[in-house]
Parts: sequence; C-alpha cells; structure tokens
Amino acid sequence: MAIKVGMVSLGCPKNQMDSELMLAKLCRAGYEITPDSGLADVVIVNTCGFIEEAKRESIENILEFAALKKEGRVKKIVVTGCLAERYQQELAAELPECDVLLGLGANHSIAEYIKQAVAGERVIQFPEKSCWQLEGDRVLTTPDFYAYLRVGDGCDNRCSYCAIPAIRGPLRSRPLEALVEEAGMLARAGVRELILVAQDTTAYGKDFGGEPKLPELLEALCKIDGLAWIRLLYCYPQHITDRLLEVMAAQPKIVKYLDIPLQHVSRKVLTAMNRDGSAETLSGLMKRIRHAVPGIVLRTTVMVGFPGETVADFQELCGWLQQTRFERLGCFAFSPEEDTAAAELPGQIGEDEKQRRRDILLTEQLMILDAFNQSRVGTVQQVLAESYDRYAGCWFGRSGADAPEIDGKVFFTVPENRTVKPGDLIAVYITDSLDFDLMGECRD
Repeated sequence: MAIKVGMVSLGCPKNQMDSELMLAKLCRAGYEITPDSGLADVVIVNTCGFIEEAKRESIENILEFAALKKEGRVKKIVVTGCLAERYQQELAAELPECDVLLGLGANHSIAEYIKQAVAGERVIQFPEKSCWQLEGDRVLTTPDFYAYLRVGDGCDNRCSYCAIPAIRGPLRSRPLEALVEEAGMLARAGVRELILVAQDTTAYGKDFGGEPKLPELLEALCKIDGLAWIRLLYCYPQHITDRLLEVMAAQPKIVKYLDIPLQHVSRKVLTAMNRDGSAETLSGLMKRIRHAVPGIVLRTTVMVGFPGETVADFQELCGWLQQTRFERLGCFAFSPEEDTAAAELPGQIGEDEKQRRRDILLTEQLMILDAFNQSRVGTVQQVLAESYDRYAGCWFGRSGADAPEIDGKVFFTVPENRTVKPGDLIAVYITDSLDFDLMGECRD
C-alpha cells in the first residue's frame, strides 16, 4: 500500500511553487498525495519565516502534527521551507518530533529523504542554496483555472527589514524559454489566468545582464493560446519602466492591475529601509502609470511602526495614501527580524502603537475601497467564474481588479438557461457592493 503524504504550504505563492514541485516528485516516486494532512502517514510542513506572525504560524502547525504523531495518527513529520532554512540548528535541537528537516536546496530529493525517514532514520539536510531547483513538473494546488508562474526567486534589493536575501539568496531569474514552455503546458491543462510572481517580479532578467526582461517575457506569454488573463504581483517601483507600461497597455491579455509594494513614502523612513524614493517621486510614478495604462487598478503594501517613524512620518503616509487612492492596499506592522539591520535601529516603536497606526490606516482605506466599489455599480465587468455558492444561491468569481486570496469577489446570478463552469469569463452587470465584494447578474 502506498504511503500517504499530506502537504501544508504556508506563506506566499513563491513557497507554494516549492510545494508543487515537491508534490510532483513525490507522485513520481509512488507516494499517494492526500488533501487531508490529518489522515496522512507523512506530513510535510513547508514553512514561512518572513515575519514573526508567519514564524509563529509555522511552529504552531508543526506542534499540531507533533501531537497527532504522539497519538499515533501521523507517523513522520517533514519540515522544510524558509523557517527551516533560516533556523537550521535551532529547529533540529528544539523540535525532536521532526523526522526530516530540510533546507531549500534539499527539496529536490524529498522523496528519498522520506524513504529514509520511514526506514527509521532522522534526516537533516542543508545543502547550498545553489542546489535549489526552480524548474520541473508541478502538481497544482490552485484551482484548475488559475496558476502562479514563478519567474525567478531570491532578491538583490537588500531592504533593511527583510531577511529574504539571507534565506533565499540573490536574484535568480528563470530562462525565458523555460517559462514560456511551462506557461504553454499550464494553458493546455486548462489554466485561464496566469499570475507572475517572484520576490521582485519587475527585476526579472536583470541578472542576465542589462535591463530587466519582463516586457519581453510578457509579450511572449501573450502569444500563448488559451490564456485569458496575465496578472503581475510583487512589482518593485524602481523597475517599472516606460517599456513595461507600454506592453501592459498594448496587450489585452495583461490584466490592468499592478501590485507595487511601496512600504512607505517618507524619504527619511525609506532611506532607513534602504529603499529609494520619496512622496514626490512616488506620486510621479503613480501618475505615470495611470496615464500610460488608463483604468489600471493599483495595489500596494505599506509598513507602519518602522524604527524612527515619527507621528509626522505616519501622517505623511496617511495623507499621501488619501491623495493617491489605491484601489487595493495591505498594511503590516513592522516586525524586527533577527540578522536584519532594521532590528538593531534606534527608535523601536511599541507593539500597541504599531497596531494603533495600522488600524487607523486600514480604517481610512476602507472608505477608499467603498468609494471604488460604488463607482463600479452600474458597469459591466468581465468576471472569471470560480464556483457556485449553494448557500447564497449564486455563482462567484473575480474581476480583473481582484487577485486571488487577497482581494474581493464578485457574486452574480445566472439565468436558468445559462450554463456556467469554473474558469469561464462572464460579463456581469454590477448591481451593488457589500464590504469588499460586489454583487451582480450575468449579462451574457
């Protein structure tokens, strides 16, 4: 009987790509993949180690499965991912319940390591990050109609608060030909929406020499039959070029949506973060983007409570966001991470004050979001159908303004004589908005 393996993938879509690569290797090795990790013989926890909250979630998951192992319901526990890579010796010493502990560079041999663990060995492997593979077959863990495409990993930006370069290493872009081949395979398998991700997606190809190559990649991807939408996440502001915006405006398959994590606008705070820019330069960038790509939906992420952030700095950020009016926004409170420069900076801010500032900013953003949603009432939106909600008695999906997992939904009714299936693009007339979501009716 095949050994049942369950996977718990935590953190970002880049981590999810690693999980999908590992699952494919396990399938080829004859393991049975189960979606219910609590019923698995072997559980893999692919951890996140980016900020304190993510680290806590990773440890809680490991301990939860350790309790199941003690009860005899789970036989072996495998821990990999960013937390394992970052805290190698600590986890090996403090979590004896873990049978396999792997760094990122060991994931390509996970099937063999599980075999060794089942035979009674404790496996601890932390090879060089250069062993870490970005290519290969994947078992999709997203719905059939959308998938992430990791264009590269690692990062050269060296923001003072971020441990990612230490964990995942410098920027490593994937060959353009390999990305186009993988995207074509995904499209032939039924994927309608392709979501490009990396630590810094707009830096794609910069390590090949010269300027970033994202525009060239996008033009190649747009030629693939079957793809309806191509979406960009994690776009660093300094790499958003006029050429990129020209391609976005010209190619109908590219969703008019851009995710640009800015973190702050105070020049003083940005300098302490080791990031470029100021309120003035970033305002100019936003105006340039909106002019070049009319109707574009902009998303950003900001950080409050960074060491030394004064009340005036915070007020500058809030005022700038009120003026710029991002359609989508996420906000994090600063988390001091070991071995980062920001953790040692003077002027550390108390947790209560950081959370207070976050609450203020998100409350203000709710009003901007509500106004944006109200502006869409009475319009017709193309919606990618996801599933039928039997409790609400209607379908739901996402418009081009909505990235999966982080943005809202569009709920819509369908005439009895109209057949809809997941992955269909449906013209929906928007009739109302409610909190983060929209309501409408199929007009096809």
